[in-house]
Amino acid sequence: MILRILNLVVIGALVLAAAYVYRIKFDATVQAERLAKLRGEVRHERDRIAALRATWGQLDNPARIEALAKRYLKLKPIAPTQFDSLDRLPERPPQYLRADSRDPIGGIIENLEEPDTVTGSIPASAAPPSDRPSAAPLQGSPAIHPKAPAASGEH
Repeated sequence: MILRILNLVVIGALVLAAAYVYRIKFDATVQAERLAKLRGEVRHERDRIAALRATWGQLDNPARIEALAKRYLKLKPIAPTQFDSLDRLPERPPQYLRADSRDPIGGIIENLEEPDTVTGSIPASAAPPSDRPSAAPLQGSPAIHPKAPAASGEH
């Protein structure tokens, strides 16, 4: 009788062990399928990244950008008469920030619209020296700030 009970306990343990091994095998199969799916997704994303880099290389081509600029911007070349002498430049760079400003970028953005901001542009009222021809602004060139003060020796 004890042998029969012992046999039944051993058979029950074997059945439980077989069920546990089957469960482990099933979980391993599910994980292997998931891993294969993730590897496929990674491969697909790497292919997309390679395609985007190739597209970026085409879009970033300097010859393409030059052709688009010539086609759509209609800019004229810079003439040497557009430059002013160095003695007419401001002595100090413009101060866009206030001393009490915590956010430097925010301070610059807030002060951009102030009319008395010196941008370093040549004022429109300043006449060019008489030994050079007058330089009219070219189409597409930056506008001259009309209220920018003429550069002087004052600091």
